[in-house]
Amino acid sequence: MTTRTLILLYDGFDLIDAGGPYEVLLTASRLLQRDGLAPEFEVVLAMPGGGDVTAFGGMTLTQLEDSDRIEACDVLLVPGTIDVACAVGDGALIETVVRLSRTAAMTTSVCTGAFLLARAGLLDGAAATTHWEDLSDLAACGEVGSVVGDVRWVDSGAVLTSGGLTSGMHLALHLVARISGTDLAMRTARQLDMDWSPDPAR
Repeated sequence: MTTRTLILLYDGFDLIDAGGPYEVLLTASRLLQRDGLAPEFEVVLAMPGGGDVTAFGGMTLTQLEDSDRIEACDVLLVPGTIDVACAVGDGALIETVVRLSRTAAMTTSVCTGAFLLARAGLLDGAAATTHWEDLSDLAACGEVGSVVGDVRWVDSGAVLTSGGLTSGMHLALHLVARISGTDLAMRTARQLDMDWSPDPAR
């Protein structure tokens, strides 16, 4: 059965936070298809209202799906942003995170996307991480159980968070391992020519 992964975008998101996991999941599916198997991951890019979205730095992605019309997903991924205050102050965006997380088996974030999960109430009592520069701010926001540093990702079961930027790719490989096995995760990392370990502290 295909795992539907929704990457929730918004103006000002960090491109690599979304693009890195996007490439990891598509590569894992491509390797399965090469083996004559069905692809594991369907990856959907969406935003509240749909349409075009502009990443930090000005790159624009067009014709995104309207997340308001999506009722459910298996994995929800929320990328980070430079302007955290703007993102957490976007009521429609936070409500979308809340609504979609109710249906997702796993809700994940990359980098400062953890602040959006915290504002959505998803990190209450949970361990979490974010970019190393923002660990103290995440701890100070009072909406997270505990903050963990010096790791690429934290797996709290239904909620997973990752460190800064390229750590999102390591988190995505961990998702591949959880869903399809460590062997496929290692093959995917090799295909992407990146070093990956099942240990988030390496």
